[in-house]
Amino acid sequence: MSDLLIELFSEEIPARMQARASEDLKKMVTDGLVEAGLTYAHAGAFATPRRLTLTIEGLLDKSPDVREERKGPRADAPEKAIEGFLRGAGVSREDLIEREEKKGTILYAIIEKQGRPAAEIVAEVLEKTIRTFPWPKSMRWGTGSLRWVRPLHRILCILTDDAGEATVVPLDVDGIQASNVTEGHRFMAPDAFTVSSFDDYTTKLKRAYVLINPEERAEMIWNDATNAAFANGLEVVEDRGLLAENAGLVEWPVTLMGAIADEYLSLPPEVLQTSMKEHQKFFSVKNPSNGRIERFITVANRETSDNGATILAGNLKVLSARLADAKFFWENDLRVAKSEGLEAWTAKLSNVTFHNKLGSQKDRIDRIAELARKIAPSVGADADLSAKAALVVKADLSSEMVFEFPELQGLMGRYYSEAAGLPAEIANACEEHYSPLGPSDDVPTAPVSVTVALADKLDVLTGFWAIDEKPTGSKDPFALRRAALGVIRLLLTNDIRMSLSEVFGDAEWSTDLLSFFHDRLKVFLRDDGIRHDVIDACLAMPGNDDITLLVKRARALSDVLKTEDGENMVQGFKRANNILTQAEEKDGVEYSFGADPKFADTPEEKALFAAFDAAEEQIKPAMEREDFAAAMQAMATMRGAVDGFFEAVQVNADSDILRRNRLNMLSSIRSICLQVADLTQLEG
Repeated sequence: MSDLLIELFSEEIPARMQARASEDLKKMVTDGLVEAGLTYAHAGAFATPRRLTLTIEGLLDKSPDVREERKGPRADAPEKAIEGFLRGAGVSREDLIEREEKKGTILYAIIEKQGRPAAEIVAEVLEKTIRTFPWPKSMRWGTGSLRWVRPLHRILCILTDDAGEATVVPLDVDGIQASNVTEGHRFMAPDAFTVSSFDDYTTKLKRAYVLINPEERAEMIWNDATNAAFANGLEVVEDRGLLAENAGLVEWPVTLMGAIADEYLSLPPEVLQTSMKEHQKFFSVKNPSNGRIERFITVANRETSDNGATILAGNLKVLSARLADAKFFWENDLRVAKSEGLEAWTAKLSNVTFHNKLGSQKDRIDRIAELARKIAPSVGADADLSAKAALVVKADLSSEMVFEFPELQGLMGRYYSEAAGLPAEIANACEEHYSPLGPSDDVPTAPVSVTVALADKLDVLTGFWAIDEKPTGSKDPFALRRAALGVIRLLLTNDIRMSLSEVFGDAEWSTDLLSFFHDRLKVFLRDDGIRHDVIDACLAMPGNDDITLLVKRARALSDVLKTEDGENMVQGFKRANNILTQAEEKDGVEYSFGADPKFADTPEEKALFAAFDAAEEQIKPAMEREDFAAAMQAMATMRGAVDGFFEAVQVNADSDILRRNRLNMLSSIRSICLQVADLTQLEG
């Protein structure tokens, strides 16, 4: 057994590409080795800005010998067929053996392949990996043909045996020869050195100020940053994405904390945080007593004799320039909001195209306002206030701050609404109407916010359906699936009863859009453990354009199917429905006139009549008040009587009167059960 160590050393790899690249290296190499017959015990991949590293433990020293018996054509087959078989098998005619089988004498080739040394296989696999590596973007340099994300300088590739002896794998890729040599930190330890194993590699790199594990670098950054903030009575604003990005920018993280100039502390904390994150990858440090962003954390890639003072000074100079711009935008926007109102910004959106077939952003805003007024009563919101909110919720798209930082749209609308003296409901709607943006995003609950959020998403969906721009396959350029899921979550979270058909009107595309909602609902409820056939059983019922009603019915059916009585009752329904359907097809009549108790010939029939009456007495009022759980539980109580009926009673009796009465009893079972859901849609 041997251990394999690979390092691909290059110029800086973009942070966003490192995690994927390390996994691609691991998969491509290990898949190639296993395919060639080299199994292994464990593999681990790592990345820094300048290197991709792969370690493989317990690798076979050579691939196993292989003896393969390959069946060929008959011995009397045409000569060309035999020659083709010989070429494919790589053997001569003398190497074939003949076997007598039912179809005649068959030729067989015995192919024996000797195992190959691990080094030979590793070299082939690694060269192929390097030359076909799936970088999102790559480049060529010099006169070679090799493409890599940045110029590739070194290939370290060694096999270390059980005795600790390391052997360099012979490999040359465009003049870059494999070796046992790597380099340390670009500035603090740039000299090259040799390594003999993965442990030796990590130990020497650490001495040379390189941590190859991105998780270790991230942990180091976070611990140092939070400790520095805590020492000053402050807190670091958590941002896992920014933490991972910083870990991908440095090989030896050094955290430095600086103060924000007093003149910028009055900026909204989100503005400070966004500006520092987007432009300089700084962490924000807040005062927990007032939530104000007062300091920042930057991550340097080296230790310095002045403990980072020069680095901080340079960062502060750049930061001040950025924050000066942000302060200008903020103050200018506030002046417009207070003096002219948000309507001035909304008016400017008439010059901004939303879609060439759907008009300008202002046209869209007017549609949202009209729709918000229409649906407000269903949400329990004030119609006038909702329409007024809809007219200004997107005004901040014309502001200078949002032009600079688009990710602040909505949030800045809230600040500017407050500055303009608009009601709190409108200010909240400005910030919340985009939500929910994803499956884990918070859902608004304030009535005006919910109304405008629904109107916003429904306008997008109805608009793009009207111009036949629907999602196809994996393509959804206008995020219509996300919009539909947002509508579903808004309706369910706030228990809103709304007919989507009434919202869509009688347009020819309305049925198709409703089906789209139903498909999105199936995906959403699948995560809740509700089967698709349960949803289909409820979709077949009246009111399927009311998402809240539909889900209420589906959850009740799902719950009752998890009980023994419920599951068995469904099986009884299916048995009754099958017998009844066959009889109706055979007789050419419909058995739906109701069974007569006076023709009940057995105790089981009489018990079933009693069960009918008891269930019907509960189901009817439960359905009227839309208590589907109670209705389905009442249906399930018939289980015992239905089981007893089928065990003791022959439906197709010799007596026509008894047969007809029993078939009508089955019709009663079917009718009672179909009141709660279309159980014929259930599988199994």
